[in-house]
Amino acid sequence: MLQVGQPAPEFDMASTKDLTTLKERVKLSDYRGKWLVLFFYPLDFTFVCPTEVTGFSDRLSEFHDLNAEVIAVSTDSVFSHKAWIETPREKNGVSDLLFPLGSDITKSVSRDYGVLIERDGIALRGLFIIDPEGILQYQVVHSLNIGRNVDEAVRVLQGLQSGGRCPINWKPGQENI
Repeated sequence: MLQVGQPAPEFDMASTKDLTTLKERVKLSDYRGKWLVLFFYPLDFTFVCPTEVTGFSDRLSEFHDLNAEVIAVSTDSVFSHKAWIETPREKNGVSDLLFPLGSDITKSVSRDYGVLIERDGIALRGLFIIDPEGILQYQVVHSLNIGRNVDEAVRVLQGLQSGGRCPINWKPGQENI
């Protein structure tokens, strides 16, 4: 069972890292030594999903400043991901995306992370923060209708990196308990 404080499940899936060939895979082991924000979304070309994917992309530099990388994952194929990335934002696409989309077409990664809706074959909106040693440090799962908050993902990452206990509504620069 997936649990904070335990090793994150390994993954190895097709991705859009190389949008031309679609042959570069993403693996958890690729991110050793860095923090990883791994988030799942239901489907390409839907309603809430592009707001989240572009929201994280637009703020990727903040994650990089915190030695973190971002990967978004759905059960769509890499071909669907490529088409979505090549679609302008004003047409519900995610053009100019700055991080890879992982293709969990086998649904094994979504299942391992506990976000797969088996009957529908899609993932819930799960967000996981994995530390540089591959240990799961944070997880949150949202309803399909509720998008995540990038500010909160950044704040939690900063809190995890602060090395102390963070009280309610803690913000960077405030004292730890």
